Amino acid sequence: MRTYRPYWDLTRISTQDPALGPFAVWLSWAQLITWGSVFYTFSLVMGPVERELGFSRAEASLGFSLALLADGLMAYPIGRLIDRGHERSVMTWGSVWVGACLFAHSFIDSLAGFYGVWLALGIGMSATLYAPVFAIVTRRFPNDFRRAIIIMTFLGGLASTVFIPLSSWLIQSLGWRHALWVLALFQWLICWPLHAWLLRGAKEKRSVNPDAENAIQAPSSAELHPPQGTSDSIKVHLKSAPFWLLAGFMLMTALVSSALPAHMVSLLEEANLSPAWVIAIPASIGAIQVLGRFLLFVFEKHLDVHAANKWIPCLVPLGLLFLVAGGLAPWAALLFVTFYGLGNGLNTIVKGTAMAQYVSREHVGQLNGVLGVPLALGRAVAPWSLGLMWSPEVGYTHGLRWLLVAGILGVVCLWWAQISAYKLGANRR
Repeated sequence: MRTYRPYWDLTRISTQDPALGPFAVWLSWAQLITWGSVFYTFSLVMGPVERELGFSRAEASLGFSLALLADGLMAYPIGRLIDRGHERSVMTWGSVWVGACLFAHSFIDSLAGFYGVWLALGIGMSATLYAPVFAIVTRRFPNDFRRAIIIMTFLGGLASTVFIPLSSWLIQSLGWRHALWVLALFQWLICWPLHAWLLRGAKEKRSVNPDAENAIQAPSSAELHPPQGTSDSIKVHLKSAPFWLLAGFMLMTALVSSALPAHMVSLLEEANLSPAWVIAIPASIGAIQVLGRFLLFVFEKHLDVHAANKWIPCLVPLGLLFLVAGGLAPWAALLFVTFYGLGNGLNTIVKGTAMAQYVSREHVGQLNGVLGVPLALGRAVAPWSLGLMWSPEVGYTHGLRWLLVAGILGVVCLWWAQISAYKLGANRR
């Protein structure tokens, strides 16, 4: 009689042939901690740092921008290292580095030190967040990578839900400097050992089913095929229309998803919400993200993946539309958080799989890495620009309008990429 072993059972993880479920579940714990302790904690630390060190809103926002810039600039070399089988070293030492940077952050006393530590954190983010783990699961599970990514983002999506209230409590109880010590310990005591254990036995090249390389798993997607190519044909993919249209989609969505988290707490404070709601609402984004991913996980095999990819990115602009039209009224803020949470959570799946679905699975690490510089520049400019556009008279109104335009342009680029992939597939038949 076969014994049932749940997803979290570590005995199901072997060096040579790891089971998809437990591998993704355990890897997601490190994602939860790193996203929470670095990405989502910034908006909570920004206020105390501004008050203690005398920074302006634009000056503080630039720190997060520099982190995103460094994250993007390191994307290509990190992608190459992972494609060559160095995933364990990348993510293990990345966790050590992030912990060291959080610890160093607690000692800053100048604007230069603040910028320096966030530049360093950006390097650590490039080695520990979704981009590297998406490349890893795509290589390890080439025929079921989409499902692996969905599973892995369940816990990762709860980062804001767990860490916004946790970090807020730590800052109130210990002060922001000592709170960072606790977050550093999370990296050293949990993330470091998890990456060292899970990522054993990486191979330089995982075999991919030839049919799987060129087919998109969806009930009605047989007519869509990414460009074919051999192992040394990355230049062909870089010249294709779907690649550059996906680049536009990722850039536009990156502007929105990187600008808002750094200012989320301040934005909701301007919506005249109580302090409890200011913490509770952004924290709930994580739960909403996971709800969306769970529904996608359950119904994935019954959905046309391309139809899902087409409509999911519309949720974020819709949320921004409510916020702009409602003039930051409490009801508008609530609708914004609902649609933004669903859209942002599901967009992670779309962005994590689109390159493999519409361009190439074999070179997904490098292809995403090529976009590192333009995405880094866009992500770096976004939080800083939103801070610059803020003023006591109009608040975030002008900045939110520009983000709405960017969200709409991103949707258009993705739709166009799908059409281009279809045409390329038709021409090859």
